[in-house]
Amino acid sequence: MPVRQDRPESNQRRIGLLLPSSNTTQEPEFARILPDGVTLHIARLPLRTVEASSTERIVEDIETESRKLADADVDAIVLAATAPSCRNGIGYDKELIQRIESASGRKATTASTGLIQALRVLDVNRLVIAAPWSDETNATAAAFIEANGFRVLAQQAMGHVDNLEIGRLDEQTAFDMGVAVDQPDAEAVLLACGNWLTLGIVDRLESAIGKPVLTTNQVSLWAALTLAGYHAPVFGWGRLLREYTA
Repeated sequence: MPVRQDRPESNQRRIGLLLPSSNTTQEPEFARILPDGVTLHIARLPLRTVEASSTERIVEDIETESRKLADADVDAIVLAATAPSCRNGIGYDKELIQRIESASGRKATTASTGLIQALRVLDVNRLVIAAPWSDETNATAAAFIEANGFRVLAQQAMGHVDNLEIGRLDEQTAFDMGVAVDQPDAEAVLLACGNWLTLGIVDRLESAIGKPVLTTNQVSLWAALTLAGYHAPVFGWGRLLREYTA
């Protein structure tokens, strides 16, 4: 199916969001951050736990759900899940993008793709990772990032496997972990996992540590807005959206 072009006659943009079925925080976080004129349209992919088998099975229905989002005439589709989009190493995110675009005829991206793009535009080479999931999942994400040419200097994980438990964590945990994992040589802090409340502390954490803070939902929305043709600063959610959407 050919990829549909932008809707030039309208300032409205529609973002299609593919998210894990057990995510409870992602829609509220996106609703907080969406600029005027941009609407969100949701499809869910089955996942209850953040572990290797479930993050692999989650994409089995990706074509079906992408076609449903195309019915809403979305401008772009984002798979806003870091672990499922990076679990098979470098290039896996591009494979998923191809599957989404072929099924839907819409431009697509993933959280992992957006992260790599964000690191490049911010000119970041060295970073640290904090996440609520397991050490194993953290190692997979770090391997993907390093395979794309970046250095992960340190990483911390809380060890949660149940995705509903992750969704119940207070966003202060993201701030505290970001401060704890930061190192002087790190040029950015990544708070990974789309079901972890993070957006409300991004500006505060950037002020505290003096460097960019990236989160799964932030980079996912930034990448999707770019694909959808939205080019205006979005304030309140970190340097990436404030300085690099124009």
